[in-house]
Formats: sequence, structure tokens, C-alpha cells
Amino acid sequence: MPTQAEKAAQFQALHQRNEVFVIGNPWDAGTARILTALGYRALSTTSAGLAFTLGRRDGTASVTRDEALANARSIGEATDLPVAADLENGYGHSPEAAAATIRLAAEAGLVGGSIEDATGDQADPIYDFNHAVERIAAAAAAAHALPFPFMLVARAENYLHCRADLDDTIRRLQAFEAAGAEVLYAPGITRPEDIRLVCSSVSKPVNVLMGMKNVPLLSVEQLGALGVRRISLGSGFSRAALTAFLHAAREVIDDGTFTFTDRTLYISELTGMFK
Repeated sequence: MPTQAEKAAQFQALHQRNEVFVIGNPWDAGTARILTALGYRALSTTSAGLAFTLGRRDGTASVTRDEALANARSIGEATDLPVAADLENGYGHSPEAAAATIRLAAEAGLVGGSIEDATGDQADPIYDFNHAVERIAAAAAAAHALPFPFMLVARAENYLHCRADLDDTIRRLQAFEAAGAEVLYAPGITRPEDIRLVCSSVSKPVNVLMGMKNVPLLSVEQLGALGVRRISLGSGFSRAALTAFLHAAREVIDDGTFTFTDRTLYISELTGMFK
């Protein structure tokens, strides 16, 4: 098993190459092992996937920092790949909370993590500009103080909260970059021309979220041509798994049939991935 420092160097190198890569998003140790067996080169947790697993609603602060980091630690222990985490808003509103979360993430074995500018308050969903930048600056300072490269991802959440303001989003990403973030991310931006503009407006690698419904189905190659350097799926795999589960469960209760088994893997196929 590589050391944390070795994983950190591998993860940093993935971002420094002039080509796009896809980061897999497991929600537990089992799915981490499956993604590892399939050949993914790095993993990152999904806050929504964890919330679903715990039977809670995502985006409502229903999952604690301790729970999220325990989940991330179990994922990291299940794979030899670099593992990062969705750290939501840092589990607190202050810059100090964001910094503390980065330090705790490193203690949990992680080599990267994201801090978003979403408040968790539906009435006022996005932190004001200056406060958002202060939070990223504090998180970056904590990351840079670690004895290994920690890939801090700064997320501008406008588009996930019905604020399709590209100018403000780019302004925030540029400020986050200046504050020390290593990766920039604006989930919810889907138009190719907007993605290209975001990528050309910053110098650090840009992560793009795919797997959302009713958006242009751009390929990995197409996203790379737009300037994207990292693609994540967020809760996409988790929702796909739960969708299959729901269809199977409905078939049994509604129709009294079991045709879903024709589409399932054999136990031997799955157990072969859990080495």
C-alpha cells in the first residue's frame, strides 16, 4: 500500500498532466474497491451518496464532519488509489472551520478535498464574495502547511442554487485561485461555451461535473478539448445504483416477477473485485 505522501504525489501528478482524467466517486468501501478494479486512477467521496446510504437528505447538514471523514477513511483503507473528499462547506461557516476540516481530512488519510461557497441556508444559499474568499484562503493555508501536496478544490456553487451568473462564478473562481486553491470547480455549468470560458479564465485545473440529468452528454474527449482537466460524477454512480435497486424492488412488489435478475451480476463476478 503506498504511503499518504506517495498517494498525494500521484494525485498531484494527475492534475499536472496536460490531459483530462475522470475521478471515480464511491460512497463506501465496497464501491471504492469496484472502481479500483475497473481501473480508475483516483477517487473522491460523494456527500449525496453518503447521505443516501445513511437514509438522510443531502444538502441539509444532516451528515456530520465526523461521519463524513469516517466514511472517507474507510474508502481510503479499501484502495491503494489516492482518495479525496467532498467536504461540503467545511462543516462550519467560519474560515477557521474550513481550515480545521482540511487538517482533519489529512489526518483521515485524504490527499485532497473540496470546500464550497454554499451556506446550507436555502434563504441565503451562497456566501458573500469576500467571506467566500476568506474561507478558501484559510483552507489553502491549512493545506499548504501539510507535509505533502493536498489538492484543495474550491467550489463556486451558483449554478446549483438557480443563480446562473457566469460572470460572478468566474470572478469567484479567479479569487479562489488567487487565494491558493489547486483545483477550480463550478458544478452545474453544462454548456460547452461556458465550460470553455471558465477553463480559459483560470490557470489552475478545472473540474467539471457530469452525470446530471437533462444536460448535454459531452464525452471525456470533448470535455478535454474544452480545457477540462478533471471530470467527476458526484452522486451519479450512487443514483444509478439506487435507480436499479428501485426498479427491481418495484417489479417484485408491483408485478410479482423477478426479471431484474437477468440483468444482475453473478456473485462470483462481484466477489472477484473484492480482493
